[in-house]
Amino acid sequence: MTFDTIDRNLLELLQHDSKQTNKELSNKLLLSVTAVYERIKKLERAGVIEKYVALVNKEKINKSFVAFCNIKLVQHTHDYVIKFEKEVANLNEVVECYHISGDYDYLLKVLVADMKAFREFMVEKLTTISHIGSTHSTFMINEVKFTTAINI
Repeated sequence: MTFDTIDRNLLELLQHDSKQTNKELSNKLLLSVTAVYERIKKLERAGVIEKYVALVNKEKINKSFVAFCNIKLVQHTHDYVIKFEKEVANLNEVVECYHISGDYDYLLKVLVADMKAFREFMVEKLTTISHIGSTHSTFMINEVKFTTAINI
């Protein structure tokens, strides 16, 4: 899909604050409220805008311990991959999961309260998933950059 300058600006504004009213957006974009509404609907229908969410401060909800877990499966059969992905999708502590290339098969981003909670997650949940050959975890020291906005 091609975007004109107004679409790009609209997407930037919505990514910064999706709670802005169409009236507020129309003032910033110098368009009518109806034009803004129609553009948003067009972007939603095209699947460019998938959903609207609230970003929660992980410190405020006691989930500030961030771990990145590299996972290697025992084998790369279709059944093992599907089973692993289905099971890891059900783990609430895992906020992101990527099937990756390289030395490991998957990269997980895990949010928990502290090291004790991470150990419990590893022992009681993650390592109980069959077909995991090995894991390697690293821990966040400081969040240097975090954004959900995509440059259009």
